[in-house]
Amino acid sequence: MRITGSVAVPLGEIVVRASRSSGPGGQHANVTASRIEVSFDVEASSALSRAQKERVRGRLGPVVRAVAQDGRSQQRNRELALERLRGRLASALHVQRARRATRPTKGSKVRRVEAKKRTGAVKRTRRRPGVDD
Repeated sequence: MRITGSVAVPLGEIVVRASRSSGPGGQHANVTASRIEVSFDVEASSALSRAQKERVRGRLGPVVRAVAQDGRSQQRNRELALERLRGRLASALHVQRARRATRPTKGSKVRRVEAKKRTGAVKRTRRRPGVDD
């Protein structure tokens, strides 16, 4: 299963369990095991590097799980659960780009000073009139 452009997890490392669903299913809901739970053990994975394992473990824990019981069929729920697992792993593996510090523009400085002047003027109008006024 492809997680990102450079990371793919073999389906053999993902444990799939089926159980009875509490969701839709009509008259067969009591006898069909259509709820699917997939789990992925981060430590046992050979597809992730040490740094990737640390990142995923820090964000999602040692075992990542996803559950689907939205559809009526086991196959559809299996697809949904695998897609949810893929999304969780992809978001955990995403590395935030470092912010590059920039200087404020001349326009933003002017706007800030103008806003400060307006605020000061409003506060001046709220003062009690003095002897000179």
